[in-house]
This record gives sequence, C-alpha cells and structure tokens, in this order.
Amino acid sequence: MNPVLDNDLKPVSGTYADSSPLIGKPDLLRDRANEDGLLFFKGLLPRTRVLDVRRGVLDILDSFGVMDRNYPLMEGMADIEAVNRYTSEELQWNGVGVTLEMYHRIQKLEAFHALAHSPEILSVFAGLFNEAPFPHPRNIGRIMLPHRETKITPSHQDFLHIQGATDTWTCWMPLGDVSRELGGLAVLKGSHKAGLLGVSSNPGAGGLESILCGLDYDWQTADYEAGDVLVFHSHTVHKSMPNRVPGQIRLSCDYRYQPASAVIEPASLKPHGPFEWDELYEGWADERLKHYWADNQFQLTEFDHSIRWQKEKIC
Repeated sequence: MNPVLDNDLKPVSGTYADSSPLIGKPDLLRDRANEDGLLFFKGLLPRTRVLDVRRGVLDILDSFGVMDRNYPLMEGMADIEAVNRYTSEELQWNGVGVTLEMYHRIQKLEAFHALAHSPEILSVFAGLFNEAPFPHPRNIGRIMLPHRETKITPSHQDFLHIQGATDTWTCWMPLGDVSRELGGLAVLKGSHKAGLLGVSSNPGAGGLESILCGLDYDWQTADYEAGDVLVFHSHTVHKSMPNRVPGQIRLSCDYRYQPASAVIEPASLKPHGPFEWDELYEGWADERLKHYWADNQFQLTEFDHSIRWQKEKIC
C-alpha cells in the first residue's frame, strides 16, 4: 500500500452540514467556511431554474443522437451504443465528458451562464467575502456521457488550474438529481488547511492528482438534488465518485467566484474552450450577461506553471 495515498482510500462516508440556516449570518458563515473549507446549501436555488438548464443541455445531446429515446428526455439516459461510437479522446475534451462540437453548443446556452449570476449564490458569496463577489465568466459544464473508457476525476485542488486569488471559491451544482450511485462530488472536509499539495499524473479530468500525504480529514458527499449548491475553497481537495447507474448521464457545472478586489489570472476572463465571447453570445436576450467585467480594473497575475507542475512532492 502506498502511504502517500492512504487517505484517498478512506471511505466517502460523511454527509455535509446544511449551511442554509447561516445565510444572513455572515460571521457564522465565515467561521464554518474557515473551518471546513466548504459550504453546502440544500435547495438554495429553485428546482425549476436548474431543470431548465438541464433540459437545454439534454436537447443538445439529443440532437447529436446520443440519447436513448426509450426514456423521457429529462431522465438523462444515454444510448450506450451511440456514445461508444465516439473514442474516449473525443468525449474527454478537457474533461467535460462530451465532444468539442457538443460542448460548443452547450457553451452557447444563455441559461447555463445566467445560472452563475443567480442572486441567491451572489448573496452567499457577498456574506462570505464581506465585499462584492466577482463571478468568473469562464463557466464549465461537466456532461459525463457513460463511455466504456470514461475516467473519474481524481482528488485535486482547483487552485492549480485556476490560480489568481487564493480566496477563489468553486460553486459546484448538479444539473438534476445526482445520487451517490450516479457519481456526485466528494469533498475532503478541512483539507484547505494543508495548503497547496504536490501532484502526480492521473488520466482523469485535469490530469493531476493531489498527493494527500495521509492527511487526517474525512470525505463527505450527499445525495444531491436539483437546486442544491456546494461551494469550496480553491485549496479544498475534492474528487468525483464513480457512476454506477448504467446508461445515465451525470450533469453538473462549475462556477467560480472571488472577491472583486482580488487579483485574477487573465484566462479566467475567457470562455472555457477555444471559443470567442461574441460568437457565444449570438441570440442572447440579457445584455447584462455580456462582457460584464469589461469596465473592471482588475489586478492581473500571470499563470505560474512551476506551481502547477510540481511533481511527487515528498511527504
């Protein structure tokens, strides 16, 4: 047994505390965030708002012929034979779980980007940061088609991929109900206290796995429902669970937020993918979602590749 990875072998047995009662109590919210490195909010968003985004994504997948039409669309059941006509490389562009052509269509969905600006989420981060939050425009969809060679996302910290402000938080939410069996997110509670960890290579999304060095923290997860919201610090270790529901697609999204006054890495202002904003904006109705950061006087910081690629840090 490799002692470096012992902690990753601990079972994912814990369940998040619901932080909803702390909304409107910023001091208590910050205390919990500082202690746990994560906050979970049960039913923070209206279920219908999230399911509208889910339907938009599934409509796109259906247009590519990868949905099983023996089931209602919103159940998210894939046509396994159609999915496996693609190579794993085609479906794993940047770890998003779909082809680049599919992902391009998803990135054009106004509702997908508008969800990141939900006032309920912005209010949480305003209390957490004690100042105006800035939502990164680089929103990420995880549309994990059940391909025979799909790899799960390994234990990792987001800071290595985002950089910029350490006090950047990821908002992860399921686009639909995501049970433990379907492969929801698991988080190593309190692991942000260990700081930035070393990494080794891993074939899952992101390509990097955190070396946990026997950290004495516990894995937590939940049976997520549409409307639930999980947020965590950029140093908090997290991973995906394996999908054990044959044929069903796991849909989720990653939105990121930081204090508006903090530094930012310029890539966080670009689309997630080889796209251009003006092309993605075609047909959008809400002008407030377009280039909303353009007038901000950000402090920019360069991406440090030496930090991202530190290998096999000794425990």
